[in-house]
Amino acid sequence: MSENNKREIVRTLKYLAFASSAGVIEMTMFTLLEQLTDWNYWPCYLLALVMSVVWNFTLNRRFTFHSNNNITIAMIKVFLYYVVFTPFSTVLGNHLVESLLWNAYLVTAMSLAVNCVTEYLYQRLFVFGKSVDSLKNKGKDEGAVVL
Repeated sequence: MSENNKREIVRTLKYLAFASSAGVIEMTMFTLLEQLTDWNYWPCYLLALVMSVVWNFTLNRRFTFHSNNNITIAMIKVFLYYVVFTPFSTVLGNHLVESLLWNAYLVTAMSLAVNCVTEYLYQRLFVFGKSVDSLKNKGKDEGAVVL
């Protein structure tokens, strides 16, 4: 196995670990909102999703992708992903829970799984693509803002 393949496997495993921690944050927040409010599915899901996105982006930019690219541009690119993913997953999830009476936790877990895979590919190939390992290669941030 080549060194590049090993590096990508480690990168994928790191991403999965951080995404799992973001999933725990999302499910915990979703559960708290679901149990402590009388809100519909969608506001509980949406607030929990936003919290997990911020956590996931922050950790993965620094520790998984080792990127020192412009944080603002990277965040805008991630925002664009969520411009598509959020309405789709929110409307579909709300329909499954409120109209078809699916279990809200199952629907949220399914959304987490789809989000994990598609966001990894999006971030690896588009958001951080050419800047992957730029922090490692330079050995320091060189003035980049670290979240």
